[in-house]
Amino acid sequence: MTEAAAPAPESRPPLRIRWALAFVVFAVFFAVNAWLQPSLLTTRVLTSNLTSFLPLVLVAIGQTYVVLAGDIDLTAGAIIALVNVSVVTLIEQAGGSGGAIALGLAAGIALGILCGLLNGLLVAVLRLQAIVTTFATSIVFGGIALWILPQAGGSVPQAYWRGYAGGLGPVKLTVILFLVALGTAILFSRMRWYRHLLAIGGNRLGAFQSGLAVTRQRVISYVLCGLFAALAALCLVGETASADPLLGPSFTLTSISAVVLGGTALAGGRGGVIGSILGALTLGLINNIVFFAKLPYVTQDLVKGLIILAALAGGILGARR
Repeated sequence: MTEAAAPAPESRPPLRIRWALAFVVFAVFFAVNAWLQPSLLTTRVLTSNLTSFLPLVLVAIGQTYVVLAGDIDLTAGAIIALVNVSVVTLIEQAGGSGGAIALGLAAGIALGILCGLLNGLLVAVLRLQAIVTTFATSIVFGGIALWILPQAGGSVPQAYWRGYAGGLGPVKLTVILFLVALGTAILFSRMRWYRHLLAIGGNRLGAFQSGLAVTRQRVISYVLCGLFAALAALCLVGETASADPLLGPSFTLTSISAVVLGGTALAGGRGGVIGSILGALTLGLINNIVFFAKLPYVTQDLVKGLIILAALAGGILGARR
């Protein structure tokens, strides 16, 4: 019964093929970036780029779980903004000590989980339309962020941003966090609930009739999205050492683009987190290419959009073939 709920294997490209296509796109843009920026292959520059790309990678991972279940989350950026200002404000008001930093980190993670849980309850339990509901809750979360901190400001203690910029020996913390995120994604992909998530996204009614806990799985996917958005916000705090209530919204659509570029179907049931990670890294490389190509400022967004569109079209056409 359970096997009938999942899409037929012959009706879609194997996941490894979809990841291979995402990797090919990533490799092409990496080569172009290396040509425009010869220092890209140095350890210092690679680490610096990974630090810049890590927040988007984390958001894309969380967004993937929601999309695989056939839903969408438009609150990822608003959650980043809310967690960002909440953590910085709480650490400041708590005195900026080591205990205050620990309290801020825990509160930020808890806040992201609660936001994701709210989305999951509204969409999966109350059965409200995902795109409209998460659009509305994103406005609420963004409004709370502006109420907490109307304009950019605040700061965190040196221990926070120095710790984020540090690491264990020669290995930077951002590299460790990326490897942990990658390992977690691989571990999750081997779990039963992940296969159930694919079945739900491929055929929700069939999955329900098979006895799968559809509502619970969808709620969990939103909770994970909120969790990874909160982790991305904590990374941004470490990178900027300050708070900005308008920092997050751009991550929402960018994370969805990374998911699609990585080979995950917006209809659900097809794709994987590894592809989304490659998609997020590719989008970061596109920003680098536009910058190092020294294009006029007024044309940078246009060129960037055309490149992303071409990459998405190429990936989708390749997957269909």
